[in-house]
Formats: sequence, structure tokens, C-alpha cells
Amino acid sequence: MQPHTRAIVAAAAHAFVIGKIVSGVFDHARQQDLQIAAEARGQRLQLQDGDRGVRFGGTLPELYDAGDKAFVSLEISGNRATGYDRQSSGHFVVTVTEEQAQLYDYSAEAWFAFDIRVV
Repeated sequence: MQPHTRAIVAAAAHAFVIGKIVSGVFDHARQQDLQIAAEARGQRLQLQDGDRGVRFGGTLPELYDAGDKAFVSLEISGNRATGYDRQSSGHFVVTVTEEQAQLYDYSAEAWFAFDIRVV
């Protein structure tokens, strides 16, 4: 997965699991604050990636990245999300806590941590 895809997927999973509006993300791998805002209502997600100036969202399980013109499938179960990034042809899993989302990217064979700010 591309780094920006990991970050928006982590934010999306957090919005669905915790049920609060995401107002920002800190990517530990890149040591960077990201301008990502996300809100989940029921099965629908609206997310704005301010760094790339694009929208990401849709209705579960299919979410669309308007910048990459690619779909990501996402399924929520408890405090975890699993899915598939069609652009990279890679699977992932996200574990969510109140203030963080940790994503395992099977293609990269590595964990990625994101601090999530909410309003």
C-alpha cells in the first residue's frame, strides 16, 4: 500500500470503530502530521485528505479514493477492520483503540502506527 492509503484507511477504520469524527492523523512511520478528516455514519464514510486535496469514502464495504481512482474494501468487526487495497493488490488489518490505529500491511510485511485526533 502507498503511505497515504495506509493513513486514510487507518482514519476510516477509526471513524467506524470509535464512532467519533477524526480531525487529524499523525503517521509515526513518516513522522508527519496529516490533514485528514473523517466521519462515519452507519455504513457510510466521508473522508477528506487535505494533504492531497482529495476525497475518500462511500458505503461499506467498498470505499473509493478519488485521487488514486481506486477502490479499497473494508470490513469492520469489533475493534478491528480487515480489507483489500485494489491499487496495490494487498490485504491489510487495522486494530483500533481510543487514540490510535495500528495497520498491518501484508504486502510490506510490517506494522504502521497512527495517532488519531478526534473532535
